[in-house]
Amino acid sequence: MLNRSLCTAAGLLLAATALPAQANWYLDGESSRLSFVSTKNANIAEVQRFLVLHGKVDPDGRAEVEVELDSINSGIPLRDERMRKELFQIDQFPDATISTRIDLRPINDLAPGAQLELRLPLAVSLHGKQREYPAELLATRLDDRRFQVVTLEPLVINAEDFDLAPGLETLRGLAGLSAISLSVPVGAVLIFAAR
Repeated sequence: MLNRSLCTAAGLLLAATALPAQANWYLDGESSRLSFVSTKNANIAEVQRFLVLHGKVDPDGRAEVEVELDSINSGIPLRDERMRKELFQIDQFPDATISTRIDLRPINDLAPGAQLELRLPLAVSLHGKQREYPAELLATRLDDRRFQVVTLEPLVINAEDFDLAPGLETLRGLAGLSAISLSVPVGAVLIFAAR
């Protein structure tokens, strides 16, 4: 009887430790952050972010993060509304996606607190266009059910690659600015939890 109980307990323990390797990993939107820096009038830089993110990494390593563009937050409600309407045109393009493929085996093998640098191509879909960017990322195993991925270097996205330059020009005129930079550095802190 005791042996059977020990075998059952050992089996449950093995199943529990094997679960994250086979589980889907879902983005913890509350703890994750995607932000970018806009530059106006040549020397004024401001940090803005998106408040609503969704994402998943499946057991094969296909990873996708969806950004609800309506959740833009610059700290200035009028500017946010102008960006939704004039820049992102959320009625037609409500979200952006970032996707890649990750080899989960090295991440699953990490001890809690251990880190792994990753170089991956990220496909960015925004405003009806898609571009691929090389990315340097750092994965950290937080515990047996969570890992974190952060950008070691910002992704520098050019507005012209996504046909966003006309929208920026409209924003520039509405705000009475002399210039808004077309190059936008983007950084992320993404936390995934196994389910």
